[in-house]
Amino acid sequence: MRISDFDYELPPELIAQHPAPERAASRLLHLDGRTGALEDLAFRDLASLVDSNDVLVFNDTKVIKARLRGRKDTGGDVEVLVERVLDEHRALAHVRASKSPKAGRKLILADAIEAEVLGRVDDLYELRFEGGATVLDQLAKHGEVPLPPYITHKPDAADESRYQTVYAREPGAVAAPTAGLHFDERTLQALSEKGTKLAHVTLHVGAGTFQPVRGEVSDHVMHSEWYSIPEATVEAIEQARARRGRVIAVGTTTLRALEASAASGALRAGSADTRIFITPGFEFRVVDRLITNFHLPKSTLLMLVSAFAGLDNVRRAYAHAVAERYRFFSYGDAMLVERAA
Repeated sequence: MRISDFDYELPPELIAQHPAPERAASRLLHLDGRTGALEDLAFRDLASLVDSNDVLVFNDTKVIKARLRGRKDTGGDVEVLVERVLDEHRALAHVRASKSPKAGRKLILADAIEAEVLGRVDDLYELRFEGGATVLDQLAKHGEVPLPPYITHKPDAADESRYQTVYAREPGAVAAPTAGLHFDERTLQALSEKGTKLAHVTLHVGAGTFQPVRGEVSDHVMHSEWYSIPEATVEAIEQARARRGRVIAVGTTTLRALEASAASGALRAGSADTRIFITPGFEFRVVDRLITNFHLPKSTLLMLVSAFAGLDNVRRAYAHAVAERYRFFSYGDAMLVERAA
């Protein structure tokens, strides 16, 4: 595989800068990975495309206000993006500054927070947030919604609600599991009334989800993300299998959690970190169908979808989406993808 295999031309105006007026008002491109067939639908059609024997698995992570701006105690400007909360007062973060801050230096953030640099952990900085409030409380009060780099406006009140799924409950993500942004309460109710089982995992999405692949595919090292799979979700998947139903992952993050857990055999409940890198040739053990957004050229997420549905199928689907003026990336339209094999 070459990185150029996962490239495509995207007119900039197709990058969605704002969400659709209503969550479920987006379009849905249905790709059958077995036949390559494409069908243009609306996201509200989803309930008609699933069966009462199926199980949909959602990622219930909650986006935190992870971005803080401020200055170093030496005076230079600094921007902090919290990647992972370690405990009540410590976090790992990306720090942008003209000169890298050294251990022991203080950062004054949002004119309200003082954080001490404890040291480096690979490309991240370990910070200790001072004061009595927890890291999460201080971020909630003073931080900004960490919109992706391709969204050009500053985050506003609308982003605080729309760059978050309606079922988010476990704080810790610095990027939204964007396939879930299309679901509203009405859609979830329609699925439940049909008898389709709804289950959850948690995977705290890191900023590395936007990291480009540098060099060739074989050289890339995935970022680490924490996930947890409850016993109830494992049971729901086993019951769906017994009914000959399908396992539908809502988002690539959900798929990564499920397939990482099952990498050594059967799906198991529990928590772990994963660096799973899914590229064409990967053997899928759990997921039959995938709901996902359209992903960046040369990205690991596009490689994952290509592994799931077939590289040629995905190339044709993306060319079709561009020609039909679908909206791309986090606030864009969605796909329902059937596994190739």
